Amino acid sequence: MKYNIRGNKLEVTDAIDDYIRSKLSKVEKYLDDNDVVEAKVLISAKGKDQKVEVTIWSGKYNIRAEVTNDDLYSAIDLVVDKLERQFKKYKGKISSKRQPQEEVMPEIDDLFEEEEQKIVRRKEVFLKPIDEEEAITQMELLGHSFFVFKNVDTNKINVVYKRNDGDYGVIEAN
Repeated sequence: MKYNIRGNKLEVTDAIDDYIRSKLSKVEKYLDDNDVVEAKVLISAKGKDQKVEVTIWSGKYNIRAEVTNDDLYSAIDLVVDKLERQFKKYKGKISSKRQPQEEVMPEIDDLFEEEEQKIVRRKEVFLKPIDEEEAITQMELLGHSFFVFKNVDTNKINVVYKRNDGDYGVIEAN
């Protein structure tokens, strides 16, 4: 697994780096040996709170989790536990969906954030053709409430979203 560990308003010491790598190695058992896996870790501090965000990208899917805690090492433990629960929950879905694909879809991690009514972040994504069921799975793996994708059946841009009643909706662009 490749690691990209960085800090925001916090220095990532060798001890923190080693701790993160050792804890994240626990999730490697859920990955195929031939997967090219990248783990992006962002550690940030705001006041006394320590926030750890982890996105694991395997080329086939993305798993994302974040935890805020007043102790950095506890936050790392909790985020790894959260990732393990996600891997266990979606292990069947992920393995049944695995098929050779020509391109991969990058994570949609907060398409843009709004601060004082200005766009402060912009992401470019490749929309590979997938079906609605796979889009729902990807959305849940990322922990988002919506997911933009290209529908394999209609070849149109769609947005799948989670409704307040727990069901899903699809918006199709013309």
